[in-house]
Amino acid sequence: MAQLSQIVPILRIFDETKAKTFYLDFLGFSLDWEHRFEPEMPLYMQISKDGVLIHLSEHHGDCSPGAAIRVNMNGVRELQKELIGKKYAYARPGLQKTPWNAEECTVTDPFGNRLIFCEYLA
Repeated sequence: MAQLSQIVPILRIFDETKAKTFYLDFLGFSLDWEHRFEPEMPLYMQISKDGVLIHLSEHHGDCSPGAAIRVNMNGVRELQKELIGKKYAYARPGLQKTPWNAEECTVTDPFGNRLIFCEYLA
């Protein structure tokens, strides 16, 4: 019997150094692996944090920049405080209460992709 397991979003990136600074240093993801068909070819890599997987790709055919993904989580206030404390030069994410009874912390990567960290309130 077929069974779905997990969704892994692919986000478009254009600069390896900026991507690693944002996703690894600022957001705290870990680099799982990298792949290039040849040394000067575009990068494709997987990052993860707390069981969430994201693929980042420099390949133009994989996806379009400007995507948005939602990450449901617990502790969004703590995450927002942690991110603000890092004093990352290009993002100072806030915290927003939504009409659907959630708190969200939205960050935009250097390539226009939005990550919305969301905690639903009881």
